[in-house]
Amino acid sequence: MRLAHLHLPHTTPFARVSELQQALTTRFLTHKKLAGSISSQTQPIVPGNAPPPDPTIITFSPNPVYTTGRRDLPPSNTCPYSESNNISLPLPLEPIRSLLVPSGPNHTPKAEYHPTLRGGQTTYHGPGQMVAYTILDLRRLGLTPRCHIRVLENSVIDILKQYEIRGFTTADPGVWVQDGSAEKKITAVGVHLRRNISSFGVGLNVTEEPMWFFKQIVACGLEGKEATSLQGLGVKDVGVDEVAERFVERFVERVNRDFTGEKINEVYSVQESDLLGSS
Repeated sequence: MRLAHLHLPHTTPFARVSELQQALTTRFLTHKKLAGSISSQTQPIVPGNAPPPDPTIITFSPNPVYTTGRRDLPPSNTCPYSESNNISLPLPLEPIRSLLVPSGPNHTPKAEYHPTLRGGQTTYHGPGQMVAYTILDLRRLGLTPRCHIRVLENSVIDILKQYEIRGFTTADPGVWVQDGSAEKKITAVGVHLRRNISSFGVGLNVTEEPMWFFKQIVACGLEGKEATSLQGLGVKDVGVDEVAERFVERFVERVNRDFTGEKINEVYSVQESDLLGSS
């Protein structure tokens, strides 16, 4: 099996990545539906069977954006970002409404708000963070939904090990580190599944740039818990591009070593136009 890696090296609008992810998941679901339709026929209705789409990982850093998961969806809608002052916000974001709406006709908000269908609650993504979305057919890889979460977490823990940092999981979601006497969160994890097709993934803090935004909210509903980053833990001269490459490498290693599904024997780089052009 081949795995496609799309890395967006510059700060990218969150809505653009969301649309790309949706296009990819739709392609997976369409193939699965067609394959099921063909297998139910005594005579195939199309010649041959089209191969399934390659699993894909998108790595990027978005513009500043607060996102909510299914547990924190706004009370009246799940509409995408709007510049209107009438934007419907979930309760965790009401205290920072002023950051999310323009303060005047010639002003832009400090951050956007996007509701999503991933698991979990409210968090922040932005520059200085490596976000990785994994669009996969879990059955092909031999993964249960819980195993998928574990692969994501363990891939991050393996990255941290490379920087001589011990990462771990707790009863709370995500990947954590010890910083002095405090446990701090360095990676958020949240996924969505439909017919065993995964989307969304992880957000690993690389630099200190996201920290101000995290301090404005109770991230993931965890009162009294702080976030940190590789830079905040003393790792110098590390960037999102490097961490993105390492994440894909560690993810492939974990899947191939720990599970009995199809093996990933090649990772190839793609451009956004490659993915959209084949839809």
